[in-house]
Amino acid sequence: MPKKKKKKKTEQLVPRIRKLNINKIRPLLKMAVEEDYGKGDPTSLLAVSERKRAKEYIVTREEIIVSGMDVVREVLKMYDPRLNLHVLVEDGRRADVAEPLAIVEGPLRPMHSAERVILNFLQRLCGISTLTWKFVSAIRGTRAKIYDTRKTVPGWRELEKYAVRCGGGCNHRMNLGEMVMFKDNHLADLGERFEAKLRQLVQQARQMPGVKSVIVEVDHVDDQLDRVLPIPGIDIILLDNMGQWQLKHAVKMRNKMCGRKPLLEASGGVTLNNVHSIASCGVDRIAVGAITHSAMAADIGMDR
Repeated sequence: MPKKKKKKKTEQLVPRIRKLNINKIRPLLKMAVEEDYGKGDPTSLLAVSERKRAKEYIVTREEIIVSGMDVVREVLKMYDPRLNLHVLVEDGRRADVAEPLAIVEGPLRPMHSAERVILNFLQRLCGISTLTWKFVSAIRGTRAKIYDTRKTVPGWRELEKYAVRCGGGCNHRMNLGEMVMFKDNHLADLGERFEAKLRQLVQQARQMPGVKSVIVEVDHVDDQLDRVLPIPGIDIILLDNMGQWQLKHAVKMRNKMCGRKPLLEASGGVTLNNVHSIASCGVDRIAVGAITHSAMAADIGMDR
């Protein structure tokens, strides 16, 4: 059992988190349980009395931003509805090293069986929320916001984008149907004098059901951005793999020609070392694929 500490009020880093839709991820949770539990847990069956009850603590061994407590609760129910979860640190809050995150109480046999699956989910999600918070913290004081991408583990997108929200980040499109994004290869297909065709496509995109935003990607400031900015109906212009001088130039051009809209989003090659410099260029959004595809699992365990 972890050493008892004076109870403190943990810091709520993200005041309003759009909640996780458990119904959407329940098939994934069931698959994980079936994958690990298989035909049963003979070790626990042999070593643990059916009547034995216990209390175990979910404890973090590093400083993290918590994400995934509803997932843990749902998985525990799948093993045994008598397993109860008492959450000590809610999603979106910071937890210190060796701090208990939750208490699991109930029959010990199914508790042992469920341990690996709940930790697999919790470690992955807390890793994402913690890395996201590091990026969010790095650009504090600028106008920019951190956005995720579609670079997620197949089947995990709902979960991983929820973890990004727990870390204070924002979600880009959930799937291809939510937004229309004309990328550099689309512009290349339109030909050298693409403006008229792109203008028509943007207007058509705005009439499509379910489309929330229209985005256009540009690779060059003086050769593309100046031709895209005058086209009405574009919500976001994606500045792909541009250096800081190009980003500053793009912001000045946008402000002079259009004011504060469309929004400008920087993407490509973003790291914790350069994200503040990128944000200081005046862009509105920064897309960071690393917060999902490269997040390290948090070090979390269960202790009696």
